[in-house]
Amino acid sequence: MPTDSLFFHQDVTVPSGTRLALRRATGDPARRPFLFVHGLASNARLWDGVARQLVAVGHDVAAVDLRGHGLSEDVADGYSTAVAAADVAAVAALLGWTGHREPVVAGQSWGGNVVLELAAQHGGVAAVACLDGGWLRFGHEFADFDACWSVLAPPTFDGAKWADLVGWINKAHPDWSPEAREGTLANLVELPGGGVRSRLARAHHRDILRSLWDSDPRKLYPLITVPVLLLPAGSPESARLAPLVAEATAGLADAEVRWYDGADHDLHAQHPGRVAADLLALAERADS
Repeated sequence: MPTDSLFFHQDVTVPSGTRLALRRATGDPARRPFLFVHGLASNARLWDGVARQLVAVGHDVAAVDLRGHGLSEDVADGYSTAVAAADVAAVAALLGWTGHREPVVAGQSWGGNVVLELAAQHGGVAAVACLDGGWLRFGHEFADFDACWSVLAPPTFDGAKWADLVGWINKAHPDWSPEAREGTLANLVELPGGGVRSRLARAHHRDILRSLWDSDPRKLYPLITVPVLLLPAGSPESARLAPLVAEATAGLADAEVRWYDGADHDLHAQHPGRVAADLLALAERADS
């Protein structure tokens, strides 16, 4: 992991025996901590820009690499939303973030579904933020999983060169900070000879996608009583996105929506200051 005077690395072992890597920075222990969860085939470093903003005003932060992602252990099984939520619950307990130190948890994309599952099935959170995810239910969009996989399977990177991908990411995200683009590159592994592969194994990616196809987050909404902030990357006029966000808003006991019209899917990487401000407002809601 690159050296950074703010962040430090910590490994924890959850009850299943899996080693998970955390990217942490410390603040005032009297303030409520934040726990971040990345999306499918992503990693903890995409949260760095948001984390910097929160640490600057005194909050502890931890971003977890889920199993098989980032610097965490690549174990043989357990690649589902439910297991990921249990892993994150164990991380919070191992950090001692319980009771009056219950964290605000934020998840992006698949991570949004993970943190909703966490809040519904495990509790122990003060509030939940879902960044362009949480409402994902691919069983609604695709008649069977084979159709889902045919559309959403990750690229194989056959014949791709690391240097070309670096250039593509820089060109595709000119408004991202260098650390956000470097964080995106951490989703990949540079191979000897300059090739590239995804850090998350393709079979594990498929298992996670299958769990998203199998599950229906609408069943979780009535079980969540803490404040929830929904941050969709898109417009309230979106024919695909708006109905899903409306379902979540109606099904949750205490939900607020803030649209990021025109934003990238990785809106935490693109707009870290705005996301941090929204998360601070959410923490205030939780403490009020």
